[in-house]
Amino acid sequence: MRKLRIVLLLLALALIVVGLAWWWQHEASYPSTDDAFLQSNIISVTPQISGSVIDVMVIDNQRVNKGDVLFRIDDVSLKQALVAANAQLTQARENAVSAGDTVASAEATGAQTHAALTDAEVEFSRNEKLFKAGYVSGSAMDLARSQRDEAAAQYNAAIANLASAKSQAGKSTPENAGVLVAMAAVNQAEINLSYATVTAPADGWIANLTLRPGQAITEFLPLFSLVEDGGWWIDANFKETDLQNIRPGLKAYVSVDMYPGTDLKGSVVSIGPGSGAAFSLLPPQNATGNWVKITQRFTVRVKIDKSPADPARQLRVGASVTVVVDTTKPTGNENTSGQRSS
Repeated sequence: MRKLRIVLLLLALALIVVGLAWWWQHEASYPSTDDAFLQSNIISVTPQISGSVIDVMVIDNQRVNKGDVLFRIDDVSLKQALVAANAQLTQARENAVSAGDTVASAEATGAQTHAALTDAEVEFSRNEKLFKAGYVSGSAMDLARSQRDEAAAQYNAAIANLASAKSQAGKSTPENAGVLVAMAAVNQAEINLSYATVTAPADGWIANLTLRPGQAITEFLPLFSLVEDGGWWIDANFKETDLQNIRPGLKAYVSVDMYPGTDLKGSVVSIGPGSGAAFSLLPPQNATGNWVKITQRFTVRVKIDKSPADPARQLRVGASVTVVVDTTKPTGNENTSGQRSS
């Protein structure tokens, strides 16, 4: 009996050693952590204009689709601003047409004065020849000279008026600076009017909603959040001793604490460049003689392949999960020497 007991004891010890060896190998091949949490993009819903809320179309925790109306802002003043901008655009176009007519009139006057100057110069030249030949008097010569000088002055004035008219008119109506400024004002007024209706930027769930009709809101001040439905991931905090075999691309298996029996699949996307302590508000100061070595944790991001099909098992931001990474299968990111490819 004593020998049998010894044999059984040795057998039990052998089983314990084998079990521990299997457990150690399993943990090395399938590192896991329960210090992990579900994450998703959280969008802050922010108005682009200030005003008074006249209607809220959603309630807290409601699911919405991209493009659904969330709330509306009083747009009476915005509509009036658009009417005023359109009126200014019409006036700018009329001013451009009127300036074009002024230029045309100045060009016609310039042509007339140029013709008059040409006639006056011809007359002066003829009288000058006759005066030298003694056929006309000095007074006639002085009159011809005076008429020529007056025609030249009128022509110069016409040229100056034409230049001034062209400068004031600018380019033609489609490219006129005043018209372009007025068109920009109309476009901005239309954009501001569109901002009065705030829509969902993505599919997801409304969160932290306290907005009510009649509330005055300020532009660019966040009002509530939208938890985006799609692109779920997990921030899993692994011990640094578990990171040796974890690589981007490895398969991961996820169990959600709030839904027992719900298992999800995913893949490793990236490994954090620093430990959680390194990014804390008060990083530890280890340059002392009292330093104690503590195993650090690094964030491993795991992307969820597919959300649960059952709507009753909706994923929620911040939910606790357990993540197991399968390091036994190659990721395809390694070369034949076993080193990671560049």
